[in-house]
Amino acid sequence: MKPLPMEIPEATARRIRLVVLDVDGVMTDGGVYTGATPEGVPIELKRFDVQDGLGVRMMAKAGLHVAIVSGRVSEATTIRAAELGITDVFQDGGARKLPIIERLLAEKGVRWDEVALLGDDLADLAPLRRVGLPATVANATREVRHAAEWQSISEGGRGAVREFAEALLGARREWTRLVDEYCRERGG
Repeated sequence: MKPLPMEIPEATARRIRLVVLDVDGVMTDGGVYTGATPEGVPIELKRFDVQDGLGVRMMAKAGLHVAIVSGRVSEATTIRAAELGITDVFQDGGARKLPIIERLLAEKGVRWDEVALLGDDLADLAPLRRVGLPATVANATREVRHAAEWQSISEGGRGAVREFAEALLGARREWTRLVDEYCRERGG
């Protein structure tokens, strides 16, 4: 029998205005495919979950601001963010996420307690300790799991972002309405 998903308290969910997503290990399974073209040009590929993408779009449709803060620089991340309409995309090869998020909060006029962060590894730990809703994926590191108040059943890159979106929007009592709107917009 599959475990039940964790619930997010309604008061916490309603306070959230900004959702910050890590990429590698959260939006992807953490794998990086590298190679080169016949001309020797390096290429990097990542696998993103399509259902996660719809979860991101639903959070945005609900009026939540979604940002990406990654500890790796990757063109694949830039491309996926553009597909999802995410305009705040920060990639820092040194994985210094806390100052990036601090600048984002100042720019958006958002407080730490109004932020949800979905992370998986040590680079996410410092900001997870400050946000109002620290969340993680099932396959996160031990330290990150201990810092989180919400944990997905799904692993990163395998529906964890979608699971988080459903939990957050469900706690806000918006998920069903958004699903109905989504269907109506597609003629159903």
